[in-house]
Amino acid sequence: QVQLVESGGGLVQAGDSLRLSCAASGRTFSSYNMGWFSQAPGKEREFVAALSWRGGRTYYADSVKGRFTISRDNAKNTVYLQMNSLKPEDTAVYYCAAAANWRSSYSDSNEYYYWGQGTQVTVSS
Repeated sequence: QVQLVESGGGLVQAGDSLRLSCAASGRTFSSYNMGWFSQAPGKEREFVAALSWRGGRTYYADSVKGRFTISRDNAKNTVYLQMNSLKPEDTAVYYCAAAANWRSSYSDSNEYYYWGQGTQVTVSS
């Protein structure tokens, strides 16, 4: 069992940075693949970034490559999403998620079993 709690969202201006945190409970956190997804009003949940537990490989949506960085600190049971050069189109609720395995695709939300409650990110122009 893994419980996830996001924090760090807020209202910022275009070009600013934010760092989202996802605190996880559970002794096996370090063996889970982790992902960040976003959901804007009226839109479906979208993949943002993922990090494998084995090898620490990272994956990003094209829209955030070069601007966002996913990382984890297993000692703190925390996953981060560093968001730089924010754009108004990044405005959404951001969710972190945990997957024991990626059976097909790290970007498929159905691969993730545990989800946090989300944190709002609003970027003004």
